[in-house]
Amino acid sequence: MNQTLPARLILEDGTVYHGRSFGALYSAAGEVVFSTAMTGYPESLTDPSYKGQILVATYPLIGNYGVPEYVLRNGLAENFESDKVQVTGLIIADYSDKYSHWNASASLSEWLTRQGVPAIAGIDTRALTRKIREKGAMPGKIIIDRDIDFYDPNKDNLVAQVSASIKTVYGQGSIRILLVDCGTKNNIIRCLLKRDVTVIRVPWDYDPAGEDFDGVLLSNGPGDPAQCTKTIEHIRKLYAAGYPIFGICLGSQLMALAAGARTYKLKYGHRSHNQPVIRNGTKLCYITSQNHGYAVETSSLPEEWESSFTNLNDGTCEGIIHRSMPWMAVQFHPEASAGPVDTEFLFDDFIRLVKQRKNG
Repeated sequence: MNQTLPARLILEDGTVYHGRSFGALYSAAGEVVFSTAMTGYPESLTDPSYKGQILVATYPLIGNYGVPEYVLRNGLAENFESDKVQVTGLIIADYSDKYSHWNASASLSEWLTRQGVPAIAGIDTRALTRKIREKGAMPGKIIIDRDIDFYDPNKDNLVAQVSASIKTVYGQGSIRILLVDCGTKNNIIRCLLKRDVTVIRVPWDYDPAGEDFDGVLLSNGPGDPAQCTKTIEHIRKLYAAGYPIFGICLGSQLMALAAGARTYKLKYGHRSHNQPVIRNGTKLCYITSQNHGYAVETSSLPEEWESSFTNLNDGTCEGIIHRSMPWMAVQFHPEASAGPVDTEFLFDDFIRLVKQRKNG
């Protein structure tokens, strides 16, 4: 690995950070965001919700346990959340090239290089994170081999870029769940398969008419939910049919939009494995894994809907639920990976709703 080649991160406001390259030797542009997670970089870097983004890792040491081997189980990459690195680039303070872990098969540098993703070490990520917190997430570019233009990924339909292109079926469970793939993490499928579910994974714009299923799960995904007009149209049809629906992250925003509510862009988003949320109406607090840049505007929810969870850091809406129909959604990741599994019970709640409707 060559960490001597100089590299720069340039923000849209003209700020320049100097470091050294430890990934692919290409320039790249995207939205610069940060995550406060301390572990789980193989899972985070393969999360499709990071599509189009340059990720700043606030934890000071990255790469110390390498990257695990690519192994398929049940048709899914066992140690990753998709089949490739999804971030546009990675920014860290200190890279550990002497990795050690029982299942490591390569260094982080080797993996990123093979995947064609640039990375910079030696950046003051504390100063960079403070700037993003003050100014908000903004376009930036990693300059290594040549200068390039800035790029704002939120103007594109990123969901269409990361969604599956064909229908795929996993498992042979007694409950059939239609998974609308807006950039789904593999662990959502794993959590369903553990619960006697047949998972029918379909593209983001798939018309469910004529499909045989008992309930619907709307997955996470990148970018502005308002771009997914076809998905929103299909959700309204699913509402009319009364199917049980569970939305996760972007799926929550899409359910809100389909119900007539509004969404908005957060200043710098929630990206970490340590976000505290409280279940509304209780004193129950959960530590959650999150990765999103948009949120539901609580005041815009129709009368028959209510907020179910609230973020204790900034008071934003972390979940919605219908007062009488089997429709629920959360902004955080109950499947985690990486992160705490405090809220995985929500999959059980959803399957219970599906069984109740199926059994009459």
